[in-house]
Amino acid sequence: MWHGGRVGEYVENPWYYNDEVFDPDEDFLKSYVGFVYCLTNLTENKKYIGKKLFWASKILPVTKTRLRRKRIKVESNWKSYYGSSQAVTHLVEGGIHFRRDIIHLCKTKGECSYYEAKEQFAQDVLLRDDFYNDFIGCKIHSKHLKYK
Repeated sequence: MWHGGRVGEYVENPWYYNDEVFDPDEDFLKSYVGFVYCLTNLTENKKYIGKKLFWASKILPVTKTRLRRKRIKVESNWKSYYGSSQAVTHLVEGGIHFRRDIIHLCKTKGECSYYEAKEQFAQDVLLRDDFYNDFIGCKIHSKHLKYK
């Protein structure tokens, strides 16, 4: 079954948003920077909350025709991403299946950081055994959220 992705790209385990497969077109993605997500281990019902950006910077090198380096924005690996947790990564590589849910779509990096930390604190991820999270880190200024 093919869900979104680049032409010919197979995504076995899609992202869900509002209980529907998240399959946006590029124009939709351009209006967002990233998202906050929850991964759920379907075997143990253990979870992980994190954030992921839709876009990454790529620097094109100097060439004979381009005298300066050029920074461009490219789509990140968000479609195949399973978080920065080593515990989760090892389980995915070991064949454990996770459901991947998008909790918040975010228009700024600051908004991503804010909602990630908010969800982690609201769920008490550091105090509960049913979460893989073992670190919460954020530095957010109110002006990062003022666009609303």
